[in-house]
Amino acid sequence: MTGQRTNRVIRLLHWTVGLVILLEGYRTFYGSLGRLHDAGHAGAMAWVRLGISGPEIVAALLFLVPFTTRVGGYALLIILGLAIAIHGLHGEFGGLEILILYGVAVYVSLTERGDRVDELPSNGRTCN
Repeated sequence: MTGQRTNRVIRLLHWTVGLVILLEGYRTFYGSLGRLHDAGHAGAMAWVRLGISGPEIVAALLFLVPFTTRVGGYALLIILGLAIAIHGLHGEFGGLEILILYGVAVYVSLTERGDRVDELPSNGRTCN
């Protein structure tokens, strides 16, 4: 019973983090569209936000589709790592904890999914 409950909770975590990342990527993407023509650093950062949030949206969608979860999850881990690095380089440390939390949630979901794949029987035998 505990295993079934754990699987359901991790599946809920998977969908929650996937949808939240998708929503945040959407907000960042469309919020940056209006700032593309700003002068100097602000305009350049708008392009960087678009360059990260666009692939983030695609990766989040892939993460939510069962057959592409692993590809989307690993892409999200890379994108979140880039976002953490960019925030850190700009000295913006308020908010890094949520990016780290998203990354851990994606990693847990990928790990659980990998465990389920390893448990599938091959050639009529079960893995122990």
